[in-house]
Amino acid sequence: MTDNSRPARPVVLGQNQYGKAENRVVRITRDGATHHIKDLNVSVALSGDMEEVHYSGSNANVLPTDTTKNTVYAFAKEYGIESAEQFGIHLARHFVTSQEPIGTARIRIEEYAWERIETSDANSRFIGADEVKHSFVRKGQETRVTQVTFDGRTWEVVSGLKDLVVMNSTNSEFWGFVKDRYTTLPEAHDRILATQVSARWRFNWSGDEQKMPTWEKSYDQVRKHMLQAFAETYSLSLQQTLYQMGARIINNRSEIDEVRFSLPNKHHFLVDLSPFGLENDNEVYYAADRPYGLIEATVLRDGCEPRIPVDLTNL
Repeated sequence: MTDNSRPARPVVLGQNQYGKAENRVVRITRDGATHHIKDLNVSVALSGDMEEVHYSGSNANVLPTDTTKNTVYAFAKEYGIESAEQFGIHLARHFVTSQEPIGTARIRIEEYAWERIETSDANSRFIGADEVKHSFVRKGQETRVTQVTFDGRTWEVVSGLKDLVVMNSTNSEFWGFVKDRYTTLPEAHDRILATQVSARWRFNWSGDEQKMPTWEKSYDQVRKHMLQAFAETYSLSLQQTLYQMGARIINNRSEIDEVRFSLPNKHHFLVDLSPFGLENDNEVYYAADRPYGLIEATVLRDGCEPRIPVDLTNL
């Protein structure tokens, strides 16, 4: 028998946000005959005084998600796209300052890179090789990402990349590890080290009173230091390589206080060729798809607190 005399347990609304996700916008900038491309995937999430729309369905405080979509395209025209970070800052500032119910705007952007196609001299007999400045090929190395959050007072910009596949064909070992009754992995004193980098780095810029980073240069430099550290580290573990990649960024880029990595170990196993009477002297490998080891860690500037969510880089 149900006891109806007890008051119902109160139900309250928790964290909530809404917006338009994955707005694909391509901005062409025409500098005479030379064209430039910015290709973005923009997701807008807004939060604030939105309890009533959940409790009663009143839309009095709701800016339609279709409006946020239109704003993305209009801003691409009005402001251009200097960088993913700068574009996200324009959008976040607009939503928080123009709509009183909105307390926080979070803009997530993926950027897809294009590079100009070099034309042959033979093409000049048609239109002139030096005139072809409008043809591009999509770069497939990685996807650039950024997340801009603004609460009306302070900014947080977390940028990064994903799907950057790198490999060292030597200068990597893995031995001296714990062994128990289930351990079958042999120790390796010369192995392939490969991973698919997912990385995020947090800028220490937090407001208009500070000098804003040069976003495009910063990305290029961070990527350079990350790759150089991967290539130049004689690795005894993927964890060691991860730390060196993060430390190189922190030591060389003063605008960044925190870096977080998610590095799947893309295992390459030596193939046993002995059944065929062949010796495999670290030459032929099987590239395993899954399962894979997944190494994750945050590298911080001394004295700084971690703020990048641990699941932001998860694969």
